[in-house]
Amino acid sequence: METVDAVRAALEEHHQVRMIEANEDAFERLRQRDFDFVFNIAEGLHGSSRESQIPAILEMLQIPYLGSDPLTLGICLDKSRAKEILAHYGVPTAPFSVVSSIEELQDVRLRFPSIVKPLHEGSSKGVYDSCVVRTPEELEREVGTILDLYHEPALIEEFLQGREFTVAIMGNGDALTVFPVVEIKFDSFPAGANPIYSYEAKWVWDTRETPLEIFECPAPLPESLREEIETLCRKAYRVLRCRDWARIDIRCDARGKPHILELNPLPGILPRPEDHSCFPKAARAAGVSYNELINGVLEIALQRWGFFGPDWASQQKGTN
Repeated sequence: METVDAVRAALEEHHQVRMIEANEDAFERLRQRDFDFVFNIAEGLHGSSRESQIPAILEMLQIPYLGSDPLTLGICLDKSRAKEILAHYGVPTAPFSVVSSIEELQDVRLRFPSIVKPLHEGSSKGVYDSCVVRTPEELEREVGTILDLYHEPALIEEFLQGREFTVAIMGNGDALTVFPVVEIKFDSFPAGANPIYSYEAKWVWDTRETPLEIFECPAPLPESLREEIETLCRKAYRVLRCRDWARIDIRCDARGKPHILELNPLPGILPRPEDHSCFPKAARAAGVSYNELINGVLEIALQRWGFFGPDWASQQKGTN
């Protein structure tokens, strides 16, 4: 609710805001049409296409909204489908397999170390420090844990052993803004921890009370690598047909070549700097405040829908 309230407060600088809970009653509430535009940040309720639920309702009701369409949201939440499309278009991503049972492991031909993740989750859910595996026994253990706890397939990727970054992008078509690259620093982790942005790193070790110096933004990069990362992210954004905004996670291999880990077309936007939310962090590094970020992406979406001119959102007061 802290994020919801922060988004509402930002939008209320220029607009009237009505709150609609994205639950089973949302269809009838949206059907009333007592608003002009939907600022969608709904994660959905159930299933592997949950992030597509509200946008699908909005499209059925022909209501304009912010963000990617149901197809892109569903594909990006299914990490394997996103990786298949990226690979088809020549976008580097780590070799991978998907298994729905322990028996299917006999057909997996990946090199160790590998990393095991739930196929349809975000926010590092199910990605624990133990998910980096180096033996067949560890692989079977982690796959079994995901199958038992999350009741969904497991994604197995060859583990890329280089630096890790995340990149925030706003815009559409050729008018894309790439914010300063954020690097995830692993040297502040407890001794012996694997160098991954795990559930423990995100929600246990790094807290408001005991913050870790886990991010550096702008990341210290050679100009050539920064340009390569930005070019890669722009291509992935377009290939997956993201709209308005997305955050893209990047990891380099042992030779320093960047690969796409995943795309997040519903990026995390925690408002407080101490929460280390990467999209707002990258925006602040570019001199963009939280409220400017929220109203800026709304203006981008309004322009995409053809509402008004580029300065309309900043001039209007009272639009719903």
